[in-house]
Amino acid sequence: MIVVLKPQTTEEKRDHLIAWLKSQGVDIHLSVGTDYTIIGLVGNTAGIDVELLESLEMVMAVRRVGEPFKQCNRMFHPADTVIEVGGVKLGGGNFCMIAGPCSVESEDQILEVARAIQASGATILRGGAFKPRTSPYAFQGLRFEGLKLLSEAKRATGLPIVSEIMNVNHLPLFEDVDIIQVGARNMQNFDLLQELGRIHKPVLLKRGLANTLKELLMSAEYIMAGGNEQVILCERGIRTFETYTRNTLDLSAVPKLQELTHLPVVVDPSHATGEAKLVPSMALAAAACGADGLMIEVHNDPAHAKCDGAQSLTPAQFDDLARRVRAVREALA
Repeated sequence: MIVVLKPQTTEEKRDHLIAWLKSQGVDIHLSVGTDYTIIGLVGNTAGIDVELLESLEMVMAVRRVGEPFKQCNRMFHPADTVIEVGGVKLGGGNFCMIAGPCSVESEDQILEVARAIQASGATILRGGAFKPRTSPYAFQGLRFEGLKLLSEAKRATGLPIVSEIMNVNHLPLFEDVDIIQVGARNMQNFDLLQELGRIHKPVLLKRGLANTLKELLMSAEYIMAGGNEQVILCERGIRTFETYTRNTLDLSAVPKLQELTHLPVVVDPSHATGEAKLVPSMALAAAACGADGLMIEVHNDPAHAKCDGAQSLTPAQFDDLARRVRAVREALA
């Protein structure tokens, strides 16, 4: 349920109403906008007298929210959420290019890629240290050593870093990571999501391989319910009956999510297509349909990459793509 207050409502009257609502056993989510103030009621609202609320002079409207996700619902928070990390803003019209290798392999590799993508306009460095792989015999990442190399690249370039976490117990190792990524396979690892809700650090939440948008939003709700409202949603393709691409990139998810939620939405065309030659066209399409950012895999030697080289762009290819993305966004401005 949401309660919309009239613009002239004083803070004293608003706070008095909030105190009364809390006494009814519900939690409150307050969103103060330039024109209206919205009070979101989270919990069992069956006992709330709607007619009584509507009769109050300060109340403009009372609406029940049918969706099970409350805090990430745009009805609760009409304005776009803007997430800022290391001086970089994402969401609310702020577009961000996130780039880097699927997996951190060596100091030379991550430093070379970091400097290259920064020169091309990327503002956040991605890199995997803990790698969930289908085969137990595949490269599993450098783990803590990989995180240390990412931190070195961060110090050398100033770029904020994002890396994937796989286990709640690894959280203390991510102290220097600016954005913690939850991969597609962990989207419904609810113990992990609840723990990430207790920290004050942005979380990039990827859509699962076979999950609906509602399920993605409910996973975001787990994080936000714990108190962490810094969530970034990522569309990375879903598994369908199509076999010519690694996954099917659902670009319709971008405008639909932006209709349903105030959270930023980024697109990962690298994991979606699985082929480097398909990444530029899908990245441009994602920029054109209004994504808040792109997450692109870039490797300085894709042919010898230990992980997902087939879908990685070279630094030169990324430079060209970044230029074309800027042109698309300028054309739409």
